[in-house]
Amino acid sequence: MKQVVQNYKSGELALLDVPVPGCKPGGVLVRTAYSLISTGTEMMKVSEAGMSMVGKARSRPDQVAKVMQSVATNGVPATYRKVMGKLDSYTPLGYSLCGVVEQVGAGIDDVKVGDLVACAGNEHALHAELNWVPKNLYTPVPDGLAPRHAAFGTVGSIAMQGVRQGEPQLGEVALVIGLGLIGQLVVQLLTASGVRVVGADPDPARCELAERLGAAACGDPASAAVETAVAELTGGHGVDQVYLAAGGNSNQPVELAARLCRDRGRVVDIGKCRLDLPWNAYYEKELDVRFSRSYGPGRYDPEYELEGRDYPIGYVRWTERRNLACFLDLAARGSVDVQPLISHIADFDDAVETYQRLKDGELKAVAVLFRYPEEKVEAEAPAVAVPRVTVKPSPARSVKSPVRLAFIGAGNYATSMLLPHLAQRDGVELSTVVTTTALSAANAQRKFGFAEATTDLDAVLGDKSIDAVFVVTRHSSHAELTRKALLAGKAVFVEKPLALTEDELAGVLAAVEESGNDRLQVGFNRRFAPLLQEAKKRFGARTGPASLRYLVNAGRLQHGSWYLQQGTEGSRFAGEGGHFIDTASWLLGADPVSVYAVAPSGNEDLQVVLRYPDGSTATISYVTTGPASLPKETLDLVADGKALRLDDFVRASVYFEKSTAGRKKWDSSRLPKARDKGQNAELAAFVRAVRTGGPMPVPLESLAATTAATLAVQAGLADGAPVTLERAR
Repeated sequence: MKQVVQNYKSGELALLDVPVPGCKPGGVLVRTAYSLISTGTEMMKVSEAGMSMVGKARSRPDQVAKVMQSVATNGVPATYRKVMGKLDSYTPLGYSLCGVVEQVGAGIDDVKVGDLVACAGNEHALHAELNWVPKNLYTPVPDGLAPRHAAFGTVGSIAMQGVRQGEPQLGEVALVIGLGLIGQLVVQLLTASGVRVVGADPDPARCELAERLGAAACGDPASAAVETAVAELTGGHGVDQVYLAAGGNSNQPVELAARLCRDRGRVVDIGKCRLDLPWNAYYEKELDVRFSRSYGPGRYDPEYELEGRDYPIGYVRWTERRNLACFLDLAARGSVDVQPLISHIADFDDAVETYQRLKDGELKAVAVLFRYPEEKVEAEAPAVAVPRVTVKPSPARSVKSPVRLAFIGAGNYATSMLLPHLAQRDGVELSTVVTTTALSAANAQRKFGFAEATTDLDAVLGDKSIDAVFVVTRHSSHAELTRKALLAGKAVFVEKPLALTEDELAGVLAAVEESGNDRLQVGFNRRFAPLLQEAKKRFGARTGPASLRYLVNAGRLQHGSWYLQQGTEGSRFAGEGGHFIDTASWLLGADPVSVYAVAPSGNEDLQVVLRYPDGSTATISYVTTGPASLPKETLDLVADGKALRLDDFVRASVYFEKSTAGRKKWDSSRLPKARDKGQNAELAAFVRAVRTGGPMPVPLESLAATTAATLAVQAGLADGAPVTLERAR
């Protein structure tokens, strides 16, 4: 395998072929996907290696002291041979990476081969294709977090430990001196903690970046801007904490900290800067000076790091490993955004050249990643399976009127968009409503006339008189409830999404195959909207590929919305993106074959590009930052010299080339302006299929393909590449 090494005597950097490390007990062998260059710590080491012997001695007085002690003990000749031997050896670089577990050592039961993990340690998370990592220096990567972002885990833990040492509290003001990689992360962690942040750095680009990532104000420490911002935010009292994230030999950071910190404030040293504390300034304010030891408790303790002996959580809440897991969780939930910090991604084969460009100043960067050969990273294969069901459906029976329906769930969508239509529909009987709380069931029974209200799901599924079940619960329960209802022989209408994972989708289709019951409909209502149906009819057939653009102005969610619970309920797009993919696929008359998704940093906006078998493409712009005055949904379809436009389900138009004989522009201006997104027509089609035993309104294959494409969006965001939708044979 290959590994980046350096000769500290000559300064030589090399990509060396070295043996693969063994997988010892108590750890795992990890194949690297991305590793992070620390542009502060590592580049300082690289620069020192290029110095003369005198320069090296001046930069490391601690090592000089050890040499002098060795001279006193062992004599000059022996000490010289020892020092030269150590200097004239290859040493590793790197300490923060993300990769795939390739082999599991004895005693490890928390991860398995193929799992994605983030790793830490300047002896175990090296710039190398393979690393052996002990248990307390790796942690599993949360679902949905991109490997390149998980590679920031170690530096994130360093920043997090520094913030913990500062003990920030809601409403406080902090000053971060030095806005390099660690400083930028400290800014975000403090902001996420409810602290207002002022940043100080001589680089205007880094100041601007920190402000984009949450800092209230930033400026050059030599200017008056920083002092002015501190005075305005603190009423002249000074900041509550100062975080020293700067390097170099200047004593300016500690002097600035003393000047801008409040009485009895806290100064935390995270970086490696000069610390000649001005005694009077620190004494008069009685400043509390603290040091942050790398990733957290456990660092430099061989029993913790090498032998896997954890500290009891009741005594040490935040260890190295817990800090690492916590940072990854914050990144996965969007509380910390590392994407804007990535200045450059280099192929691992170009490692030496990349270090040289950084050293020479040609490459100016906050963070640089090495990307390892993709074919060696099994966890990053950009494909999502579209399961196929080979089943002989049981003959669908016709149902005598009325069709008896049961509802599982009676939340806002069910009571506002579905039940009002069903309650007044002839030939329908609302039989039973099932909810987890008795009162919500009673309310639905009273309002819509259900014959029964209960909290007993099994009793409903076992009731043979019930013809169809509606699943209108939280997203995380859809797949399992649908599976149970199908196995119970019921026709099922499940609100989107059908599933949140590939395994859930496979489970639903396995239930169809096992039971022979394919009577399933997902609440993709937009294809049933009368206005869109008429517009599609007017547009007519096409012969060539089409281009479709769908703008969804989703808006921001209100605080407390359960849509924000991504850990359990999936992402917002996973919950409702199927609507727009289904609409595009219906208009184009096919299912997509690949998905490419990108997301601007700092918000939930998405750009999703779907490719179809005939070369057609659909672009879905899903935005949360648009103004409320902008219509929620607009759609344009262009092909064969024709164009269809839909404006928020209120107006539609179809345009034709002038040369098209006898065809003029059509628009819906004379039709009623009521916004109808198709729920009523969708429910009518479902009830009709249940009553007559005819085919379901949307083919099962299409429901599976749309769900798989929706899941592929998250996979594409994590991978940063197009995702192929692979049809099972």
